[in-house]
Amino acid sequence: MSRIGRMPIAIPAGVTVDIAENNKVTVKGPKGTLERVLPSEMEIKLEDNQVVVARPNDLKKMKSLHGLTRTLINNMVIGVTDGYEKVLEINGVGYRGQKQGKKLVLSLGYSHPVEMEDPEGIETVLEGTNKITVKGIDKEKVGQYAAEIRAKRSPEPYKGKGIKYADEVIRRKVGKTGKK
Repeated sequence: MSRIGRMPIAIPAGVTVDIAENNKVTVKGPKGTLERVLPSEMEIKLEDNQVVVARPNDLKKMKSLHGLTRTLINNMVIGVTDGYEKVLEINGVGYRGQKQGKKLVLSLGYSHPVEMEDPEGIETVLEGTNKITVKGIDKEKVGQYAAEIRAKRSPEPYKGKGIKYADEVIRRKVGKTGKK
């Protein structure tokens, strides 16, 4: 039995969960609304203020979908109550970020500034010039947008210049040594 799939999801106060046909789950909460169509093989039930996910049989595919479905619903519930955020840091001489309305303008040592538009439902907050916080209610979109920002100049191993996640550890390399 899937250990994750078996656990019921407690619905906090102020959150409503609707399950329509074809397993279309809509979660409404204080921060907004999320909806997602989940695998139709799974049985999703509301039982006294908890969401329970069950699987029809023990095929390998059903076992993997069981834990996934439960985690996706749980991420939606956490998203509409607390929201998600990822913190990125810009390291490097002359590397900085600016906010212009819904645009994030990054100076990353290229000949041109890199401009990125905030996607729907996601906001970026700049603390100083080198700390970017990506916030939103959809875990997938927050992670994806943070990864796109990081990809504009990922950190290099020699000096550590570039954009990295705040909790990321960059493996450093030793540079060249001169001959004697």
